[in-house]
Amino acid sequence: MTAFFALATSLLWGLADFGGGLLTRRTPALTVVVASQSIAAVVLGAIVLATGGWSAAGPQLWFAVAAGLVGPVALLSFYKALALGPMGVVSPLGSLAVAVPIGVGLLLGERPGLVQIAGIAVAVAGVVLAGGPQLRGAPVQRQAILLTLIAAAGFGTVFVLIAEASSSVTGLFLALFVQRVTNVVTGGAALAVSVRHGGRALPEGGFPWASLPALAFVGLADVAANGTYSVAAQHGPVTVAAVLASLYPVVTALAARGVLRERLRAVQATGAALALVGTVLLATG
Repeated sequence: MTAFFALATSLLWGLADFGGGLLTRRTPALTVVVASQSIAAVVLGAIVLATGGWSAAGPQLWFAVAAGLVGPVALLSFYKALALGPMGVVSPLGSLAVAVPIGVGLLLGERPGLVQIAGIAVAVAGVVLAGGPQLRGAPVQRQAILLTLIAAAGFGTVFVLIAEASSSVTGLFLALFVQRVTNVVTGGAALAVSVRHGGRALPEGGFPWASLPALAFVGLADVAANGTYSVAAQHGPVTVAAVLASLYPVVTALAARGVLRERLRAVQATGAALALVGTVLLATG
């Protein structure tokens, strides 16, 4: 069950990142984040009302609030790092997010077997290579490296927090709703500050109404990924769930290949293959 839900997480996050990347080509990144998360918050709010999720409210919701505060900071740091580039270095470094939940799992006493340890090593190497690391070329700014590490730590922290935010299905819906509302408030505040300092909130043609279905998909896929990861982490070793869930860069690369006809570099194809091998080792270990 852990492997199934963790792999579902990587699929959903990978597709959400791909969709978000396409949207940010035409719309400011902060606007994409706020709009997509707002749609997700509305849908989750309706689900919480329909399922009576408010009855599951408790102190654990503070984990969801914390995840909602950390998430936008990590995302903005990652976008800024990508802008500074080179992307071929920044993207694979973002995969280091997996180190946070793995470290927490080990501190909590999880001890993966030899096959799982091998699977973790192979899968992480595959994820890094699938990002297409730039081995030569322009120098990397220290600020880009720092921002990427901040983003990776933030993403990994969200992994840990959302897994602790609920212990039931109705509680999970409520936790995801609280997280999304916090995301919107935090992201909206950052967007307001950006506009005040001369940034753009909308593309030249105004609000991209034609992109609403895509925005909804990105927001809801991200929500679903958080939910499946929470289930995976609660029903099996966090170390295994975190590594399998971190395969989303492979999904993004394959989506770009299939939809945009982007050609995978040899190093990316090798990474995808290694990630698959690591997945098999983890699932069978």
